[in-house]
Amino acid sequence: MDDEERPQIYLVTPPEIELAAFAPRLEAVLDAHPVACLRLDLATRDAEVVARTADGLREIAHARDVPLVVAEHLALVERLGLDGVHLTDGARSVRKAREMLGAEAIVGAFCGASRHQGMSAGEAGADYIGFGPVAETGLGDGTVAGGDLFAWWSEMIELPVVAEGALDAARIAELTPVVDFFAVGEEIWSDPEPATALGALMAAMR
Repeated sequence: MDDEERPQIYLVTPPEIELAAFAPRLEAVLDAHPVACLRLDLATRDAEVVARTADGLREIAHARDVPLVVAEHLALVERLGLDGVHLTDGARSVRKAREMLGAEAIVGAFCGASRHQGMSAGEAGADYIGFGPVAETGLGDGTVAGGDLFAWWSEMIELPVVAEGALDAARIAELTPVVDFFAVGEEIWSDPEPATALGALMAAMR
């Protein structure tokens, strides 16, 4: 599989960020590897905390021509000059987001392991559909998005599909032929050298 056919990396921030400490780590990752998109995905729902963090990350991402999307906070996208939003409620908010943000913004929808939600989100105007987790995590209801879901989607649906949650080298190798993006976050940020950790995961695509 050549570079053009390989899935791209969709980088996800840690759920908690101390900006001064995180910024150089993020810069090192973005300078070491091609990243298609960066998602700010904080555990807090405090819009002002998210906004301050987004301000800092936007400069880092845009200086490297990497779009920055924010999880959930629709109202911050235009206010802060972000590139779009990542929604986690399946298809429910996609149409509203598209109406608010216009045709040029990125609108993504995470749909768990639900083929139906994914198709509905696509019909409502999503730019990509995320499925996951791809292995058991002990979180949520335990439903896993299996390889058969991604294989079906890649064969039947043109809309890009993102695999995320519980990724490791083995899962990445398995899913490489049937996904467009891997959303990588905690898998690398827990490592003292996240750029090296991402490189190891990317090597599994070959």
